[in-house]
Amino acid sequence: MAKTTLPGSLAAIQDDFLALDQGERLQLLLEFSQSLPELSERYRDHPDLLERVVECQSPVYLFVDVEDGVVRINVTAPKESPTTRGFASILHEGLDGLTVDEVLGVPADYPLDLGLTEAVSPLRIRGMMGMLGRIQRQVREKSGA
Repeated sequence: MAKTTLPGSLAAIQDDFLALDQGERLQLLLEFSQSLPELSERYRDHPDLLERVVECQSPVYLFVDVEDGVVRINVTAPKESPTTRGFASILHEGLDGLTVDEVLGVPADYPLDLGLTEAVSPLRIRGMMGMLGRIQRQVREKSGA
């Protein structure tokens, strides 16, 4: 079932995952974990600005900036938690730089559509859904949407 609200960046990531078998999907997730950018100095020096994603077992923190209708995602996840870090990286790569409407239009169940439900635990999927939900809530708060 096609989701018309899925931005091109997330649709491309989804297509990449769905084109692979289960083992390859897990490998791609681990590759994403290696591409999560470091926090900017602003957030590294002020961790109090970041919100903890309590749905994640690992310590994941994020902060969303909205300037002129453009969303900037700041997220950190430990290198020792590659699955969680991979999910954070997917959301960063897929949402950073999009408009408020594009980010808010992403279906809450997007993480289920990556074809990873057999490869990772439901708890990990729930963590990614928690990250997405917190990102969208911060976008709504900061944009007045």
